[in-house]
Amino acid sequence: MTYPLPKGDLRVFEGLDFDLRRGELAAVMGASGVGKTTLLNLLGGLDRPTEGRVLLDGEDMFGGTDRDVAAVRNRKIGFVFQVYHLLPEFTALENVSFPLMIGGLPKKQAFLQAAELLREVGLEDKTHSRPSQLSGGEQQRVAIARSLVNGPCLLLADEPTGNLDWKTGERVLRLVLDLHESKGLSSILVTHNEKIARFCHKVYMMEAGTMKLLASLPS
Repeated sequence: MTYPLPKGDLRVFEGLDFDLRRGELAAVMGASGVGKTTLLNLLGGLDRPTEGRVLLDGEDMFGGTDRDVAAVRNRKIGFVFQVYHLLPEFTALENVSFPLMIGGLPKKQAFLQAAELLREVGLEDKTHSRPSQLSGGEQQRVAIARSLVNGPCLLLADEPTGNLDWKTGERVLRLVLDLHESKGLSSILVTHNEKIARFCHKVYMMEAGTMKLLASLPS
């Protein structure tokens, strides 16, 4: 992956090879600026690779138009970020239902599915609350519900507990782990926290544009 700069190209990755099998939970660690978020952007279809390919279910994610990529992203990939990215003027129910309505689902049905996801993350009593009325942990749970409402097969989480205190972050992490198992997801967690990495099947370290497998639990 290369970015053009005024004084020459910046190469972020060099011969990077990464695979995630169905049902696996992988942690990606590394120093700030090493390219962890860029990796998630590539895997999630937010950035196009300048070299190489990204395969999802055996198909080249970038083999079609930008519209094709967006359709795959909306249907198959869920994102959870350190910053919650909730729309402040809308309720939790509306925030979670937006991906469904963007995909063409009628509002009534979208609300029903969104309400079910909010129940699964323990926020059935916060359906009509706006983000400003929710704690940080509650906002992240809304964001997690939104990421899963379309039934994706891949979950990408970029420092999902980074803005939370450890106790709240641990509850959010437990929720992510439970949903990973119950929904049969393949998941990647970018984290600086070794305690979080210990819950994962595989732990990778990113250094100088490459990835090294540090640990792998027996299958």
